[in-house]
Amino acid sequence: MLELPYLKVIGALLLLWIGVQLLIDTEDEGEVRAEGTMIAAIRTILVADLVMSLDNVIAVAGAADRAPEAYRVPLLIVGLAMSIPLIIVGSTLLMKVMERYPIIITLGAALLGWIAGQMLATDPALVEWFKANVPHAELVFGAVGAVVVVIVGRWMHQRQMSAEEALEPRHNSSR
Repeated sequence: MLELPYLKVIGALLLLWIGVQLLIDTEDEGEVRAEGTMIAAIRTILVADLVMSLDNVIAVAGAADRAPEAYRVPLLIVGLAMSIPLIIVGSTLLMKVMERYPIIITLGAALLGWIAGQMLATDPALVEWFKANVPHAELVFGAVGAVVVVIVGRWMHQRQMSAEEALEPRHNSSR
């Protein structure tokens, strides 16, 4: 499936969006806000899990495809049945670690940007052009993706915080 033209471009754009969303949903001090943003962060992580688990499904299907015909469907079912709880448990553990060490959110968002940049540079429809015109395209676009996610995410977070502060009622002490 990953050999389909522009599929990696779409995946890269989704990963960039997810990375930026992770940074928008965090507080300046790195703590996740309890009001609505904790829910938003969980939603973002669940969407990221869903998008990134597609490769897990492909891997399980690929492994099952190598088995004899009679074992393919049972292997596919068992593989997916085992992988989904592992993803959920892993996400839960990661949320606890992120609450304790908030810098992980920024590092994770940067990693998503890095992966998105590399996916873009290796899309079958674009890979030959990148090889001919951009030396070390995977590294260049990976680094650019990481930097873009962190800069855009922090900028949008600052805009959101400024807008929220502007909407807060002013306390008048001249009464």
